[in-house]
Amino acid sequence: MPRPAVIALEDGVCFSGEALSGSGTVGGEIVFTTSMTGFQEVITDPSYHGQLVTYTFPLVGNYGVHPDREESTAAHAPAVIAREITNYRFNFASSGSWLDWLAEHGVLAVSGVDTRALTRHIRDRGALRAIVTTEQAEPRTLQATARRLPSMAGLDLAKVVSRAAAEEHPGPSGAAPHVVAYDFGIKRSILRCLLAEGFRVTLVPAQTTARDVLRLSPDGVFLSNGPGDPAAVTYAVKAVSRLLGKVPLFGICLGHQLLALALGLPTYKLKFGHRGSNHPVKDLTTGVIEITTQNHGFAVRGDGTLPEGVEITHVNLNDGTVEGLRSLDLGAFSVQYHPEASPGPHDARYLFGRFRELVEAAASTGEGR
Repeated sequence: MPRPAVIALEDGVCFSGEALSGSGTVGGEIVFTTSMTGFQEVITDPSYHGQLVTYTFPLVGNYGVHPDREESTAAHAPAVIAREITNYRFNFASSGSWLDWLAEHGVLAVSGVDTRALTRHIRDRGALRAIVTTEQAEPRTLQATARRLPSMAGLDLAKVVSRAAAEEHPGPSGAAPHVVAYDFGIKRSILRCLLAEGFRVTLVPAQTTARDVLRLSPDGVFLSNGPGDPAAVTYAVKAVSRLLGKVPLFGICLGHQLLALALGLPTYKLKFGHRGSNHPVKDLTTGVIEITTQNHGFAVRGDGTLPEGVEITHVNLNDGTVEGLRSLDLGAFSVQYHPEASPGPHDARYLFGRFRELVEAAASTGEGR
């Protein structure tokens, strides 16, 4: 049976609903995503680790779940919040229902929430720490508990979600270019895109040094997505700095932010982040506008003087934030959004092909980039 549930924000505002799966109390940063589909992909994306996910689309769960849609082996958000959560599986490709899946993975699912009001509050006040609970407690007690939660700013979560050991993924042939991919919280769909480009991929833990990466003789290095504050992942910034100019680099999301820090550009926390699959981005090199999938709470600051040889390649048309960088001299480029688009449009899938071209060009010149 459903149980009454309360969502208590650190500023004292509370929202009510009913828990359809899970019980007890969980906490984290409360965020919202505007994606209309992909509810299973969102909850298994390691970039959502430790966050309470609010779905702005009023109905989730209506087409069920399937293992192939999972972006990792775990549910990374401790709670999901929606206006209506159904337990249907109206899709021929589904093997189970959403609520059953959430219960199996220990996720607290709260339905019947006024998500329009909650989203407006986050938009106005910013992403806040919050508590979701089915237990009886005074609002002031819940507020105090939320305030004691760690802030996302300054938090290194990449090492929390990363793998413990390297993992090999063979390419289509023995002559396939070798890419070493840093796992800061890599999505399975990104790995599939790299393999589809014909790469042989070695996944390595987040704290792998540049020296250890170079010992693997990579033709290119990929910097993955992941959760937390990029400025706190100092070991990765150090590694990327030492790899620059020695091997082609491609970064996505957190990987983009880490590349920016290694190039000398600072990062900062956005008020409420970009999460969804309908964000317009302009490619300044071509003038083309792409509709992109995004999931990040931090951004690269590009309103000052750029380091020599570094250029901004993409900007967000909603707020002007930096969405892409490149350094032609160093053979490195990155985007803030998700070209693997899982879920979302495929406008930017070409970027994996661009990485392949960069790797092949470096190999043909024998310059290591």
